[in-house]
Amino acid sequence: MTDPRADFPLPDTEWPLTREFWAAAEREELVIPRCAGCERFVWYPAEACPTCEGELTWTRVAGRGTLFSWAVVERALFKPFRDKAPYVTGLVALDEDPSVRIVTTIVDCTVEALTMDMPMQVVFRPLSFPDVTRSVMAPMFAPVG
Repeated sequence: MTDPRADFPLPDTEWPLTREFWAAAEREELVIPRCAGCERFVWYPAEACPTCEGELTWTRVAGRGTLFSWAVVERALFKPFRDKAPYVTGLVALDEDPSVRIVTTIVDCTVEALTMDMPMQVVFRPLSFPDVTRSVMAPMFAPVG
């Protein structure tokens, strides 16, 4: 197992609660845990369903949703992100369950074009940093069309 601190600030893709999320992203699939008992989607990942304590199964979703909220980062205070600024972070509410809001980077869109409830779709891009040798495929969102 790789020491995740060596690749900081990349996410720890081997952490048991999110391992399948990152493995699916490498396949360019978006998966969210879903309860086998009550069938609710559970985000953020947990060991069991917080509603009924049922078993969670990683479930592929369409990767479409609406823009719930966003912020423009003009100046990143954290050194590894400085070369990425300006960039847009956002919350995208998934079509399958709008209470599931994915924290993401918004790409392929000008800030001026962003609107509340804008239809979005998942895209997969490598997440990389200048002083880190590897990268991680990450789900990001872009406007539909």
